[in-house]
Amino acid sequence: MIHLQDLSRTYASDEIETTALGGIDLAVEAGEFVAIMGPSGCGKSTLLNIIGTIDRPTDGRYLFEGADIARAPEAELAKLRRDRLGFVFQSFNLIDELTIAENVALGLAYRSMPAREKKDRVAAAMDKVGIAHRARHFPHQLSGGQQQRAAIARAIVGDPKLILADEPTGNLDTDNGAQVMNILTGLNQDGATIVMVTHSPSHADMARRRIEMLDGRIVASTACAI
Repeated sequence: MIHLQDLSRTYASDEIETTALGGIDLAVEAGEFVAIMGPSGCGKSTLLNIIGTIDRPTDGRYLFEGADIARAPEAELAKLRRDRLGFVFQSFNLIDELTIAENVALGLAYRSMPAREKKDRVAAAMDKVGIAHRARHFPHQLSGGQQQRAAIARAIVGDPKLILADEPTGNLDTDNGAQVMNILTGLNQDGATIVMVTHSPSHADMARRRIEMLDGRIVASTACAI
Protein backbone atom coordinates (compact mmCIF):
# COMPACT_ATOMS: atom_id res chain seq x y z
CA MET A 1 0.00 0.00 0.00
CA ILE A 2 2.70 2.51 1.07
CA HIS A 3 6.24 2.65 -0.28
CA LEU A 4 8.59 5.45 0.74
CA GLN A 5 11.90 5.56 -1.11
CA ASP A 6 14.87 7.68 0.04
CA LEU A 7 12.41 10.19 1.42
CA SER A 8 13.56 13.34 3.20
CA ARG A 9 12.00 16.44 4.72
CA THR A 10 13.93 19.60 5.53
CA TYR A 11 12.72 22.91 6.91
CA ALA A 12 14.65 26.05 5.98
CA SER A 13 14.72 29.49 7.57
CA ASP A 14 16.89 32.49 6.79
CA GLU A 15 19.63 31.25 9.09
CA ILE A 16 19.40 27.49 9.38
CA GLU A 17 18.20 24.35 7.61
CA THR A 18 16.79 21.56 9.76
CA THR A 19 16.49 17.98 8.57
CA ALA A 20 13.40 16.37 10.08
CA LEU A 21 13.63 13.19 7.98
CA GLY A 22 16.54 11.81 5.99
CA GLY A 23 16.82 8.76 3.76
CA ILE A 24 13.55 7.09 4.84
CA ASP A 25 12.82 3.75 3.17
CA LEU A 26 9.59 2.17 4.40
CA ALA A 27 6.98 -0.22 3.03
CA VAL A 28 3.62 -0.85 4.69
CA GLU A 29 1.54 -3.59 3.15
CA ALA A 30 -2.26 -3.58 3.07
CA GLY A 31 -3.64 -5.07 6.28
CA GLU A 32 -0.59 -4.31 8.43
CA PHE A 33 -0.64 -2.60 11.83
CA VAL A 34 2.60 -0.67 12.24
CA ALA A 35 3.68 1.21 15.37
CA ILE A 36 6.29 3.97 15.08
CA MET A 37 8.36 4.74 18.18
CA GLY A 38 11.27 6.99 19.12
CA PRO A 39 12.19 9.94 21.34
CA SER A 40 10.46 13.30 21.01
CA GLY A 41 11.71 15.26 18.02
CA CYS A 42 12.95 12.22 16.10
CA GLY A 43 10.57 12.76 13.15
CA LYS A 44 7.69 10.42 13.99
CA SER A 45 4.90 12.94 13.51
CA THR A 46 6.57 14.43 10.43
CA LEU A 47 6.65 10.97 8.89
CA LEU A 48 2.99 10.38 9.76
CA ASN A 49 2.03 13.76 8.30
CA ILE A 50 3.76 12.93 5.03
CA ILE A 51 2.07 9.52 4.86
CA GLY A 52 -1.23 11.33 5.46
CA THR A 53 -0.41 13.92 2.74
CA ILE A 54 -0.73 16.73 5.30
CA ASP A 55 2.93 17.55 4.61
CA ARG A 56 5.09 16.91 1.54
CA PRO A 57 8.58 15.42 1.30
CA THR A 58 11.46 17.60 0.18
CA ASP A 59 13.01 14.75 -1.80
CA GLY A 60 12.30 11.10 -2.50
CA ARG A 61 9.29 9.12 -3.65
CA TYR A 62 5.99 8.32 -1.96
CA LEU A 63 4.02 5.59 -3.68
CA PHE A 64 0.46 5.02 -2.48
CA GLU A 65 -1.07 1.90 -4.02
CA GLY A 66 1.49 2.14 -6.83
CA ALA A 67 1.02 5.83 -7.71
CA ASP A 68 3.77 8.34 -6.90
CA ILE A 69 1.99 11.12 -5.02
CA ALA A 70 5.01 12.97 -3.61
CA ARG A 71 4.34 15.94 -5.88
CA ALA A 72 0.72 15.33 -6.82
CA PRO A 73 -1.64 18.33 -7.12
CA GLU A 74 -3.39 19.31 -3.90
CA ALA A 75 -6.81 18.50 -5.37
CA GLU A 76 -5.67 14.90 -5.94
CA LEU A 77 -4.32 14.66 -2.40
CA ALA A 78 -7.54 16.09 -0.94
CA LYS A 79 -9.53 13.41 -2.75
CA LEU A 80 -7.14 10.75 -1.43
CA ARG A 81 -7.59 12.00 2.14
CA ARG A 82 -11.36 12.09 1.71
CA ASP A 83 -11.78 8.65 0.18
CA ARG A 84 -8.92 6.51 1.51
CA LEU A 85 -7.54 7.91 4.78
CA GLY A 86 -8.79 8.25 8.35
CA PHE A 87 -7.03 10.34 11.01
CA VAL A 88 -6.98 9.95 14.80
CA PHE A 89 -5.21 12.59 16.89
CA GLN A 90 -4.00 12.74 20.47
CA SER A 91 -6.16 15.78 21.28
CA PHE A 92 -9.42 14.33 19.84
CA ASN A 93 -10.15 17.53 17.78
CA LEU A 94 -13.90 17.37 18.34
CA ILE A 95 -16.01 20.51 17.83
CA ASP A 96 -17.59 21.54 21.13
CA GLU A 97 -20.70 23.07 19.57
CA LEU A 98 -21.65 19.88 17.71
CA THR A 99 -23.17 16.72 19.10
CA ILE A 100 -21.19 13.50 18.96
CA ALA A 101 -23.26 12.31 16.00
CA GLU A 102 -22.63 15.60 14.21
CA ASN A 103 -18.90 15.36 14.94
CA VAL A 104 -18.79 11.83 13.52
CA ALA A 105 -20.72 12.99 10.44
CA LEU A 106 -17.90 15.45 9.66
CA GLY A 107 -16.01 12.44 8.33
CA LEU A 108 -18.53 12.40 5.48
CA ALA A 109 -18.74 16.16 4.97
CA TYR A 110 -17.29 16.06 1.45
CA ARG A 111 -18.97 12.84 0.37
CA SER A 112 -21.93 12.96 -1.98
CA MET A 113 -24.50 10.48 -0.64
CA PRO A 114 -28.15 10.36 0.38
CA ALA A 115 -28.95 11.70 3.84
CA ARG A 116 -30.29 8.31 4.92
CA GLU A 117 -27.06 6.54 3.99
CA LYS A 118 -25.03 9.17 5.83
CA LYS A 119 -27.18 8.74 8.93
CA ASP A 120 -26.83 4.96 8.78
CA ARG A 121 -23.05 5.18 8.40
CA VAL A 122 -22.75 7.52 11.38
CA ALA A 123 -24.88 5.21 13.52
CA ALA A 124 -22.83 2.16 12.48
CA ALA A 125 -19.52 3.89 13.23
CA MET A 126 -20.67 4.99 16.69
CA ASP A 127 -21.98 1.53 17.43
CA LYS A 128 -18.70 -0.03 16.38
CA VAL A 129 -16.75 1.95 18.98
CA GLY A 130 -19.39 1.68 21.68
CA ILE A 131 -20.70 5.25 21.90
CA ALA A 132 -24.08 4.97 20.11
CA HIS A 133 -25.81 5.89 23.38
CA ARG A 134 -23.91 9.19 23.42
CA ALA A 135 -25.02 10.36 19.96
CA ARG A 136 -26.97 13.41 21.24
CA HIS A 137 -24.39 14.43 23.83
CA PHE A 138 -21.75 17.13 23.37
CA PRO A 139 -18.01 16.49 23.72
CA HIS A 140 -17.75 18.18 27.14
CA GLN A 141 -20.30 15.69 28.47
CA LEU A 142 -18.05 12.73 27.64
CA SER A 143 -14.97 11.32 29.32
CA GLY A 144 -11.62 11.51 27.56
CA GLY A 145 -11.89 7.87 26.53
CA GLN A 146 -15.36 8.40 25.09
CA GLN A 147 -14.19 11.48 23.20
CA GLN A 148 -11.35 9.49 21.64
CA ARG A 149 -13.79 6.76 20.64
CA ALA A 150 -15.92 9.45 19.00
CA ALA A 151 -12.83 10.65 17.15
CA ILE A 152 -12.16 7.11 15.96
CA ALA A 153 -15.77 6.82 14.80
CA ARG A 154 -15.28 10.02 12.78
CA ALA A 155 -12.11 8.55 11.28
CA ILE A 156 -13.76 5.28 10.21
CA VAL A 157 -17.21 6.51 9.14
CA GLY A 158 -16.00 6.83 5.55
CA ASP A 159 -14.60 3.27 5.54
CA PRO A 160 -10.96 4.30 4.95
CA LYS A 161 -8.38 1.74 3.90
CA LEU A 162 -5.61 3.44 5.91
CA ILE A 163 -5.95 4.79 9.45
CA LEU A 164 -3.24 7.12 10.76
CA ALA A 165 -3.15 7.51 14.54
CA ASP A 166 -0.85 10.07 16.20
CA GLU A 167 -0.48 9.22 19.91
CA PRO A 168 -4.13 8.04 20.14
CA THR A 169 -3.76 7.08 23.82
CA GLY A 170 -1.47 9.93 24.85
CA ASN A 171 -4.19 11.85 26.76
CA LEU A 172 -5.87 8.80 28.28
CA ASP A 173 -5.55 6.83 31.49
CA THR A 174 -4.54 3.17 31.44
CA ASP A 175 -8.04 1.69 31.18
CA ASN A 176 -9.26 4.06 28.47
CA GLY A 177 -5.98 3.65 26.59
CA ALA A 178 -6.48 -0.11 26.60
CA GLN A 179 -10.03 0.30 25.25
CA VAL A 180 -8.80 2.50 22.39
CA MET A 181 -6.06 0.00 21.54
CA ASN A 182 -8.59 -2.84 21.52
CA ILE A 183 -10.70 -0.85 19.06
CA LEU A 184 -7.70 -0.22 16.80
CA THR A 185 -6.64 -3.88 16.83
CA GLY A 186 -10.23 -4.86 16.04
CA LEU A 187 -10.29 -2.49 13.07
CA ASN A 188 -7.04 -4.01 11.86
CA GLN A 189 -8.48 -7.51 12.18
CA ASP A 190 -11.41 -6.30 10.06
CA GLY A 191 -8.97 -5.34 7.30
CA ALA A 192 -7.92 -1.74 7.95
CA THR A 193 -4.24 -0.83 7.57
CA ILE A 194 -3.05 1.18 10.59
CA VAL A 195 0.06 3.29 11.11
CA MET A 196 0.32 4.55 14.68
CA VAL A 197 2.79 6.83 16.43
CA THR A 198 3.14 6.04 20.13
CA HIS A 199 5.43 6.45 23.11
CA SER A 200 3.97 3.39 24.83
CA PRO A 201 5.99 0.16 24.42
CA SER A 202 3.03 -1.95 25.54
CA HIS A 203 0.74 -0.36 22.96
CA ALA A 204 3.40 -0.69 20.27
CA ASP A 205 3.57 -4.39 21.07
CA MET A 206 -0.11 -4.70 20.10
CA ALA A 207 0.81 -3.82 16.52
CA ARG A 208 2.17 -6.38 14.07
CA ARG A 209 5.40 -4.48 13.43
CA ARG A 210 7.39 -1.92 15.37
CA ILE A 211 9.45 0.81 13.68
CA GLU A 212 12.12 2.59 15.74
CA MET A 213 13.22 6.10 14.74
CA LEU A 214 16.14 8.25 15.83
CA ASP A 215 17.29 11.61 14.48
CA GLY A 216 15.01 11.52 11.47
CA ARG A 217 15.91 8.01 10.38
CA ILE A 218 14.53 4.51 10.78
CA VAL A 219 17.01 2.50 12.83
CA ALA A 220 15.07 -0.74 13.37
CA SER A 221 12.02 -2.66 12.17
CA THR A 222 10.89 -5.72 14.10
CA ALA A 223 7.87 -7.98 14.07
CA CYS A 224 5.83 -7.96 17.27
CA ALA A 225 4.96 -11.17 19.09
CA ILE A 226 1.16 -11.02 19.06
